[in-house]
Amino acid sequence: MTAKPLLATLKGKKQAVAPIWLMRQAGRYLPEYRALRAEKGGFLDLVNDSDAAAEVTLQPIRRFGFDGAILFSDILMVPSAMGQFLTFGVGEGPQLSPPLVDHALADLVHVPERLDPVYATVRKVKAALDPGVTFLGFAGSPWTVATYMVAGHGSRDQVETRRFADKDPVAFGAIIDAISTMTVEYLAKQIDAGVEAVQLFDSWAGSLSPQQFETWVIAPTARIVRELKARHPDTPIIGFPKGAGGKLVAYAQQTGVDAIGLDETVDPAWAHASLPPGMPVQGNLDPLAVIAGGAALDAAIDRILAAFADRPHVFNLGHGIQQDTPLANVEQVLTRVRGR
Repeated sequence: MTAKPLLATLKGKKQAVAPIWLMRQAGRYLPEYRALRAEKGGFLDLVNDSDAAAEVTLQPIRRFGFDGAILFSDILMVPSAMGQFLTFGVGEGPQLSPPLVDHALADLVHVPERLDPVYATVRKVKAALDPGVTFLGFAGSPWTVATYMVAGHGSRDQVETRRFADKDPVAFGAIIDAISTMTVEYLAKQIDAGVEAVQLFDSWAGSLSPQQFETWVIAPTARIVRELKARHPDTPIIGFPKGAGGKLVAYAQQTGVDAIGLDETVDPAWAHASLPPGMPVQGNLDPLAVIAGGAALDAAIDRILAAFADRPHVFNLGHGIQQDTPLANVEQVLTRVRGR
C-alpha cells in the first residue's frame, strides 16, 4: 500500500484496501466536538477560530484513524466573502442577507479577508497531520451555493432559485459566474496552504432538469476544474453532484473532475458499469445504515466493495454522517472495510 492511499486512489491507482473517510466526519456525532463547541460558542465561532477548527478537523483522525482529513468549515464561507452576511440561527439553519432574489449582485461588496481564518486552519492542520493521511479541502459548487445566496436560506426544493433562474437567466448566470470566480480563488488558496485534494459539494444538484443540470452544474463545474487545474495541475478534484442519478455519466465525461462522489441512491453496480473505466469513485454507504449497524451494515458495505473491486475506490458515505450515529458502528465500518 502506498504512503498516502487516499491521494493515490484519487490519482487513479487502485489500492488493495479501499481508503476511507466519511463526509461530515468532523462534527456533532463526536462527544469531543460537542464539548469544544459548548466551550467556544456557535458554529461560526468554531469555523472562524483557526485553532478550534484545526482541532475539530483532527479529532476524527485521532479517534478513528481515517485515511483522509476533511477541512472543518462551511460551503457558505464563499457567499460571506462575496459580501453577504452569514448567520446560523438556533434550529433555523444558515441565513444569508441580503437575499439576491430581491437585491442586486452588484450591491455586494467583497470581503475576501473573511476567508483568512480558513487558510490559517489549513496551515495548522497541515503542520499537525500524520504524513500518511491525505488532507482534503472543499467548496460548494456554484449551483448549490447560489440556491442559498438567492433565497437567503436553504430549502428542500430550491423553488425560489429555480424560478429566478428561469425568469432572468442572465442575472442568474452572473451570480453563477461570480461564485465560480471566487471558488477558484478559494480552492487555490486552500491548496497553497496545504490541502492535497479538494471536493466540490453540489448538494442540491438533484433538483434540476437535464438541461438545467447542463447549464448550472456541468458548465460552471467544468470552468472551475479547468481554471483550478491551470494553477494546480496535480491536485485531484472530487465532484459530488448529489441526486444527479443518470446525469452522473455526463457530469463525469464533461466536467473534468478526477473522481466522482456517489450518493446513497446510486446503484454501485450501475455506476461501475456506466462511468468511464478506471475513473476513481467515492461512496456510497447510506448514512442510516451506519446507525442501524449489525449484519445489515456489513452486507451494505460488502455490496459496495464488491461493485468497485476493479476500480479505484474511496470508501465513504452517500452523504454526511448523522448526529445520532453510534461510535461503535463507525468502528464497525472501519473494521469491515479494512478487514477484507
